[in-house]
Amino acid sequence: MGAEKKSLFCRNMNKGAKKLLIIGLVWPEPTSSAAGTRMIQLVNLFLSKNYQITFASAASKSDFSYNFNGIGVSEQEIELNNESFNAFLRELHPEIVLFDRFMIEEQYGWRVQHECPHALRILDTEDLHLLRSARELSDKKKQALDLFSDTAKREVASILRCDLSLIISETEMDILTTDFKIDRSLIYYLPFLEEEINTDTIKNWIPFEDRSDFIFIGNFLHEPNWNTVQFLKTKIWPILRKKLPGARLNIYGAYPSQKVLQLANKAEKFMIKGRALYAKETISKHKVLLAPIQFGAGVKGKFIDAMQTGTPSVTTSIGAEAMKGNLEWNGYVEDNLDEFIDKAVELYQDKNSWQIAQQHGIQIINQRYSAKHFIDHFTSEVERLISGLIKHRQDNFFGQILNHHTAQSTKYMSLWIEEKNRK
Repeated sequence: MGAEKKSLFCRNMNKGAKKLLIIGLVWPEPTSSAAGTRMIQLVNLFLSKNYQITFASAASKSDFSYNFNGIGVSEQEIELNNESFNAFLRELHPEIVLFDRFMIEEQYGWRVQHECPHALRILDTEDLHLLRSARELSDKKKQALDLFSDTAKREVASILRCDLSLIISETEMDILTTDFKIDRSLIYYLPFLEEEINTDTIKNWIPFEDRSDFIFIGNFLHEPNWNTVQFLKTKIWPILRKKLPGARLNIYGAYPSQKVLQLANKAEKFMIKGRALYAKETISKHKVLLAPIQFGAGVKGKFIDAMQTGTPSVTTSIGAEAMKGNLEWNGYVEDNLDEFIDKAVELYQDKNSWQIAQQHGIQIINQRYSAKHFIDHFTSEVERLISGLIKHRQDNFFGQILNHHTAQSTKYMSLWIEEKNRK
C-alpha cells in the first residue's frame, strides 16, 4: 500500500472515532520509568478501541521520548498559561481529556472545562503523590504517618474535579474511600496492563545456572529509588557481599546524578551502571532483584519486569504493597534486615527456591495484571460515563463546587501570568 493510500486509509478508519486528548506532564520515556510504560499502556488500550488520540505536553523532549507518530498518535507541543491552548482545544474538540497526574489537571483543567464542557475528564494519578510524600516525610523525620497534607488537599481536589480518576493500587483505592471519603463512582482501579506469561515465554528465560549477580533498577529522578540505593549501599550490601563474595550488585537507572555515581566501588563489587536501554533484557541476566524500598506508593514497574523475565526478587512490605493480592510473592517480602539478607542468599544459591519464586511471579502476572482482564470492562465504563455524564456530575456536587471556584481562581491567576508574559 502506497504512502498516500495508507494515509487515506488511516483517516477513513478513524472517521467518526472518538477523540482522546492526553495532556502529559512529560513526554513519556518507557525505557526510563514505570510511569512512561504506564502511559504507553493507556495509549495502546485506547488505540485498541479505535480512539483517535492526540498527546500534548509543554515539556521538552529528550532522546528517549517515545515516538507517538510511529503508532498513529498525533503529537502536539503546547504552552503553559497561554491562550493558544484554548484555540487548540476548540479546533480538536475532544470527547475525552486525560490528565497525566494532578499537577496537569491544575494547570489545564479550567481551560478544558471552559472550551470543552461536555468532554469526559479523566485523571491518571500514576500513584498517589499524597501517599508517597507522606511516607517520605515520615521516614526522614521518623514520625507518624500524616496523610492530610497540602499535597493531599491538592490531589484530592483534583480527583473531585474530574469525572473519573485511575488508581493503580488497591491500597490507594482503600485510602481514598476510607480516609478521604471519596465516592467509588469517581475512582477506578486500573493496574499495569501486561501480556500473560505463556510456555513460549518461559522457554526463552535464561536458566538459573546461566545467571549471575544481583540487580537493582530504578529511575533516579524518583526519590524512593535513590533512597533504596543508599540503603543497599550502607545496610544490605556490606553484609550480603561477605556471605556471597563472588557476587556483584549492579545498579541500573536513568538519570543518575553525581552523588549516585560516587557510590560505585569496584573493590566492593557495588557497580553503578546507569541507564538500561532494555530493562527486561538487563534484568533477565541476573539471578535476583534486590529492592529494600523504604517509602513510596503505587505499583512498582521493576517487579513487573522481573516477573516477566523470571527473575525472583526480595523486597519490603512497602515494595510489594498491593501487588500480589492473596498470592505468594515472586521471592520474599522481608522488612527485617537480617531476614532480608538471608532470603537474598537463599534465592541466589538454592535453585529449587529460585524456581518456586519464578512460578509465583507467573501467577501474579497472569492472574492480577493480564491486560485482557481489564480492557473491555474499563472501556465500557468510559462509554457509560460519556452517555450519562450529566447525572454523574450532578451526583458529584462537591466536584461542581470545586470546579466553580477553581475555575475562577486558577483562571485569573493563569490569565495574569499570560498577560505578564506578553510584556
